[in-house]
Amino acid sequence: MATILLVDDETRMLDLLALYLTPLGYTCIKKTSAVEAISYLEDHDANLVLLDVMMPEMDGWEACSEIRRHWDIPVIMLTARSEKPDIVRGLKVGADDYITKPFDEGELVARIEAVLRRQSVKSPLLTFKGLKLNIDSYEVQYDGTLIPLTPKEFALLSLFLQKSNKVFTREHLISTIWGYGVNTEDRTIDSHVRNLRDKLRKSGFAVDNYLSTVWGVGYKWID
Repeated sequence: MATILLVDDETRMLDLLALYLTPLGYTCIKKTSAVEAISYLEDHDANLVLLDVMMPEMDGWEACSEIRRHWDIPVIMLTARSEKPDIVRGLKVGADDYITKPFDEGELVARIEAVLRRQSVKSPLLTFKGLKLNIDSYEVQYDGTLIPLTPKEFALLSLFLQKSNKVFTREHLISTIWGYGVNTEDRTIDSHVRNLRDKLRKSGFAVDNYLSTVWGVGYKWID
């Protein structure tokens, strides 16, 4: 299920939002300032940001602009500022939706689901701690540097990122990446994974922290 980054300087609001969303299967990360939220995004992934506007140090408009500069993460502004100019400003700085307080729980959930649905359809990108895969162009970057992967290496990395924490047997990887009926040995998988590790390592990405060998079985990507 999706991870939602909740950003509000009122802890009671954060607790209320988590109370609504957690039973629906969402993982809620709570931050009491926009600065803390942006710091979190530098090292972690989130599927959506639920962002208050009126906060000290950095307001929601500034935070949304900063998020847009660095990440392709949908943002919903959730704020007591309900004037039309405020809503227009929020949408202009990059918010995907704008919800005013007090809000209806059902409407909030429906809007979150709608934004996540649109994101899953439109985005060809997979991201993980600075690593970016573009499914359409078959390009992989880490911190802006292009990593030259073969089609099979790209397919492996894409599969690992989409199914993190799942153990893939070598047989499963062969049938998924190479296709059924292809005469491919286990050591071919090991060779491709080794090359993938080497390329990611050389780019500066700490691949050994995430791509794990499950001895006697296969591989998994640890989230």
